[in-house]
Amino acid sequence: QVQLQESGPGLVKPSQTLSLTCTVSGGSITANYYYWNWIRQPPGKGLEWMGAIDYSGSTYYSPSLKSHASISRDTSKNQFTLQLSSVTPEDTAVYYCTRGAGIRTDPTGLYEYDYWGQGTQVTVSS
Repeated sequence: QVQLQESGPGLVKPSQTLSLTCTVSGGSITANYYYWNWIRQPPGKGLEWMGAIDYSGSTYYSPSLKSHASISRDTSKNQFTLQLSSVTPEDTAVYYCTRGAGIRTDPTGLYEYDYWGQGTQVTVSS
């Protein structure tokens, strides 16, 4: 059973860089041919796909976030990380990491992915 767990600060100040880590157990992030995603859900809104890193380490980003989002991985720890620079209150959301068999850039629900974490609330406020 694959399990994903998000970790990171619950509160970030505007203009700072948000860093979130997803720790994966029960399966390798290098296993063919999976994509490891970051998804978020702002309050009162639907899911937003932010980006992904695949089994080979290639990265993919939402065009709306590409300029200030970065996804990387640490295969020795079986983790992947999201960094979001210059955050604003509009980045307040519940952030999820997920695993999927392909890229889904417009998810309706987390059920579209194979596995997902419980989510972590991030609030951007001074």
